[in-house]
Amino acid sequence: MAKVKPFKGIRPPREMVTEVASRPYDVLNSEEARQEAEGNPKSLYHIIKPEINFEPGTDEHDPKVYDSAVENFNAFQQNGWLVQDENEHYYIYAQTMDGRTQYGIVVAANVDDYMSERIKKHELTRRDKEEDRMKHVRINNANVEPVFFAFPDNDVLENVIKTVTAKEPEYDFVAPDGFGHHFWVIDDTEMIEAITKEFANIPYLYIADGHHRTAAAALVGNEKAQQNPNHTGSEEYNYFLAVCFPASHLKIIDYNRVVKDLNGHSAEEFLALLEKDFVVEKKGADEYRPVALHNFSLYLGGEWYSLTAKEGRYNDADPIGVLDVTISSDLILRDILGITDLRSDKRIDFVGGIRGLGELKRRVDSGEMAMALALYPVSMDQLMNIADTGNIMPPKTTWFEPKLRSGLVIHKLD
Repeated sequence: MAKVKPFKGIRPPREMVTEVASRPYDVLNSEEARQEAEGNPKSLYHIIKPEINFEPGTDEHDPKVYDSAVENFNAFQQNGWLVQDENEHYYIYAQTMDGRTQYGIVVAANVDDYMSERIKKHELTRRDKEEDRMKHVRINNANVEPVFFAFPDNDVLENVIKTVTAKEPEYDFVAPDGFGHHFWVIDDTEMIEAITKEFANIPYLYIADGHHRTAAAALVGNEKAQQNPNHTGSEEYNYFLAVCFPASHLKIIDYNRVVKDLNGHSAEEFLALLEKDFVVEKKGADEYRPVALHNFSLYLGGEWYSLTAKEGRYNDADPIGVLDVTISSDLILRDILGITDLRSDKRIDFVGGIRGLGELKRRVDSGEMAMALALYPVSMDQLMNIADTGNIMPPKTTWFEPKLRSGLVIHKLD
């Protein structure tokens, strides 16, 4: 059962929230963070992308860079740019994109739940990326950025969300990317107890986005437990910062592929080879978007094509085999184009659906890429089914948008 608790959040005063809040550390590079933080000493990038405090080109893994993060974290608190709540709270964090709002409950999630796989994952993590974030959590003794969880829809928690969000939010702003962010503090004791109790009835939480941050947070908490001879399990380091959304609130968007060459085939040969496994229909110059599972969109030579996988070319009974990313990886990328390792092959690149089909067209028309492939997005049901069956999704399968804004609330480990 999911074990969560309220916590004394560290967060900016209302009038400073737009100056402090930032995009997550892993969605932009050092130079982009440097530009976004320019002229703004309150930007959270000074803590989560601390290499921007040094000369361009400074190694982000240099010990002095991590030291700078904790110096700035302390300075933000001393300056009153981040202030710790006096009492333990849960919080509601909502995001609005394209007129649709999703509501999450901000909790301190339990380290043991991750270690015992009651918090389920669907992606592999890389140890080097884990270690980077572990250093950041260790040195700051805090989860500065939240992780992004989903849980099966729950009527009690849905009613909590509706009750709380009927009131005036603590924060309410539109970020530079056009996405709205709304934040409420839950200070009703009975409601706080009800949230804790209801999460205890939920068998599993699911990592939607932030596998490396989740692993790092849990592993540091586990380290602290092992290093404390008087460990009881109730210490704050046994918990880490998470925003938990009802599954039906979330929408996964497409994650598409662009490939540099056709593996020696002409365009005509490539299309002919596709016809073995797909019904190929030419759609012309207007953008074509996949309309259902097992339907793909191909952009090649200035034309869009619909590709529909033929019956018997995939296994709907297999949680991985049913995925369009598996079908396209096996039947197109591997069998025709000779791309077998999506993680390392330099001939392929990946484009989040947030950038639109126009970005695929642009990269092919420029001559940089030979073809583009757009996929129908994975559903939350598929994601949870894969996690429940202990499977791992292929690389670059899911893209969640909007991303959680960092800096709205921070969780300290003591």
